[in-house]
Amino acid sequence: MSIRIALVEDDPDIRQLTASLLHFFDDLECVGAFGSAEEFVHALPTLGADVVLMDIGLLGQSGTACVKAQHSRYPVLEFVMFTDHADSEAVFEALAAGASGYVLKGGLPEQLAEAIREVHAGGSPMSRRIARMVAASFKRTEPQFPELQKLTKQEQEVLKGLDKGLAYKEIAALYFVSEHTVRSQVRSIYQKLEVHTRTEALNKLHGR
Repeated sequence: MSIRIALVEDDPDIRQLTASLLHFFDDLECVGAFGSAEEFVHALPTLGADVVLMDIGLLGQSGTACVKAQHSRYPVLEFVMFTDHADSEAVFEALAAGASGYVLKGGLPEQLAEAIREVHAGGSPMSRRIARMVAASFKRTEPQFPELQKLTKQEQEVLKGLDKGLAYKEIAALYFVSEHTVRSQVRSIYQKLEVHTRTEALNKLHGR
């Protein structure tokens, strides 16, 4: 089954070229190309998209603001920021808003396709510098509720990684540990918080 992609890009030439490139891959299908966040949001309920390529610097509502507004409404929808700048603060802000990763404009078509596939498979394409910024943001954020004080510092960071939607292997890469170690920490988190699922653990994180 093809990965269904929506493209949001306000430059008409880039939008047309990118949509055309996506059609070269048998496993990718562009289901809509939009010139603004507002147009995209209007069409979103009937799009049936799996992944959204979202320009950051849109006219009108920004790509980051759109991701932040729609991520909670459509939690299974993966947002990938489509940007000219790999290591900008804007990319980090978009990831914090709920984006799963980013892809550079003007790259090879195969790189674009691979980034989409990676996100759809649960990954988060990002540079080492951006990954370090994400890790640092976890360290700056103190637990919101006393119950989380039961967790070690590393377990708190793992929990916040889960809250960002990161896969176990991505959390492992951020902190230079094995995926097995992350799984063990997740089991410890569940035991200490007296929960059985990721959703229940994240509800504890947010006090729900």
